[in-house]
Amino acid sequence: MEIQSTDLPGVYLILPDVHKDERGFFSELFSAEKFSQAGLPADFVQDNHSGSTRGVLRGLHYQLHDPQGKLVSVIRGEVFDVAVDLRRSSETFGRWCGARLSGENKHQLWIPPGFGHGFLVLSDWADVLYKVTEPFAPEWDRSLRWDDPTIGIGWPLDANASPLLSTKDAQAPFLTEAEVFP
Repeated sequence: MEIQSTDLPGVYLILPDVHKDERGFFSELFSAEKFSQAGLPADFVQDNHSGSTRGVLRGLHYQLHDPQGKLVSVIRGEVFDVAVDLRRSSETFGRWCGARLSGENKHQLWIPPGFGHGFLVLSDWADVLYKVTEPFAPEWDRSLRWDDPTIGIGWPLDANASPLLSTKDAQAPFLTEAEVFP
């Protein structure tokens, strides 16, 4: 398992070892020992599975109290996965990084607490799995506007295409109006 730094301190791209032969493949998606050795949290409390069609954009989501760290994987399809630093005291506040995660490349993204998370589905269908470090708390669930120009995420959308959004995500506030972390 290779753990690579990204442009945002604390966010890591994880490249699991994939062992292939004529039967298929085997890959270790998570190892508490390897995470601990890399200084990453290894105490996950919940696994989530999301299935979405092409053009669906989920996010940018975060939990204001008991913030969740997320280990995001795609087991089928492809997404553009994004993390945004929402810690006002951080030198990288409001900055983002993204990575293409797919069932084919088997890459994962570790997003620590204090960051917003979202993804855009690039394939006809995508199954996204993510492990979280805190239980979901609906009363503290927040969204941030996916197309906030002050953040400037480079979503790989087709020309003149609009993503498919939930009502919550379509009505999410911009960063200047959002509740964020200290």
